[in-house]
Amino acid sequence: MSAPRTRFAPSPTGFLHIGGARTALFNWAFARGRGGRFLLRIEDTDEARSTRAFEQALLDGLRWLEIDWDGEPIRQSERRAAHRAAVEKLLASGRAYRCVCTREELESRRRAAIARGEKWTYDGRCRDAGHGPDCGPHTVRLRMPASGRIEWEDLVFGPSGQDASEIGDRILVRADGVPVYHLAVVVDDLDMGITHVIRGADHHINTPLQLAIYRALGATPPAFAHVPLIVGPDGRKLSKREGDVSVDAFRRDGYLPEAVRNWLVRIGWSHGDQEIFSREEIIRLFDLEHVHRAPGQADPEKLAWLNQHYLRALPADALFRRARPFLEQEAGGPVARTPELDRLLDLLRERSRTLVEMARRASFALREEIELDPKARSRHLVPDIAGPLADLIGELVALPEWSEESLAGAFERVLGRHEGLKMGRIAQAVRVAVTGSSASPGIYETLYVVGRDRALRRLRAALAGISGDPPG
Repeated sequence: MSAPRTRFAPSPTGFLHIGGARTALFNWAFARGRGGRFLLRIEDTDEARSTRAFEQALLDGLRWLEIDWDGEPIRQSERRAAHRAAVEKLLASGRAYRCVCTREELESRRRAAIARGEKWTYDGRCRDAGHGPDCGPHTVRLRMPASGRIEWEDLVFGPSGQDASEIGDRILVRADGVPVYHLAVVVDDLDMGITHVIRGADHHINTPLQLAIYRALGATPPAFAHVPLIVGPDGRKLSKREGDVSVDAFRRDGYLPEAVRNWLVRIGWSHGDQEIFSREEIIRLFDLEHVHRAPGQADPEKLAWLNQHYLRALPADALFRRARPFLEQEAGGPVARTPELDRLLDLLRERSRTLVEMARRASFALREEIELDPKARSRHLVPDIAGPLADLIGELVALPEWSEESLAGAFERVLGRHEGLKMGRIAQAVRVAVTGSSASPGIYETLYVVGRDRALRRLRAALAGISGDPPG
């Protein structure tokens, strides 16, 4: 097989939906794994809804996923001349004709056909009328074969096709002179040299008409592969207008691009029992033979699991770099990298499934002031813990160095002086006092990352809250 040329052709009417991202990923992986080229075409002919801002968002989403393309993206709106030239070729060859039937006339005839119990396709009234360019308002229709079946071997769904009589002479150019999508996509794919059209299964029904246009133009069509749609946990198709299923939303929610990419490639495709795929493995292993026909379920729990896997594997400098925007959002200002913060982020790898969650768990070390959870405060900062807490503060003040080892020694000495005091009891009181909640990494690690001055200030404030005295 010669090197393939694939394409991704999104409409810039919204953010990059995960269904579109997965289609792009499949096209990219198929081409890259076979030494081919992966191209972009922006199908921006819906002038009312297409924007350059959405176009940029689509490109940014692909870049974030590390899906690179060859050459400059092509805009379909800039290819009107090529589309019109193809129409003129079809008219000149007799493979298309002008139709002067009005919308009202067509609707009347459609209703009459249905009333007779017939299935409606265009009845061919203008098929042999020979209308010329001066016939007045008109559409242009494709002259379909009167009989026969339009077939192809789909690379996912296998033998596919439809009887030409069920399609009828479809419109190629609307009355306003604008070519329809089916003509434009065929002409564009021909001019771009596309060898494989890999797209969603919702386009399977469009293929017979597009194959008829290829044949009318005397062109060899590409191979077609229709990949399963993505459905949610409830089995329903994910809408493009649902903001929480866009790539941009996953980025904002703190998912890593390698996790989202890994998750997407496994929706509707498999390679044995393997679940973890690097970018290089996706390129090397992806094939169309193992794309499934059934809809693929987008399991958010699988994505969270993958994201935590990749969070655990990040080197410290990469983890801080990825986490920094989320840390700064949580802190409300710039956040500098320190050994203490590196230690905290490392501890939070096992507790956090997203960068947003990690930043939220780290907030006690990012802010000067914290709020104590009322339920945790009433449960753990109680009068009978005041004595041990005051004793611990004295030990902490006297420490020659602030390290996890020296902090452990301070706790041991306090426990030795207070008969019956359990480590869990004093640790939870300290944890609530210095973090505001009853959940954090180990208490020695927590105190270390908070730092001596802030930890002592918060402990004194908590002790004062128990006794009713102002903090000293």
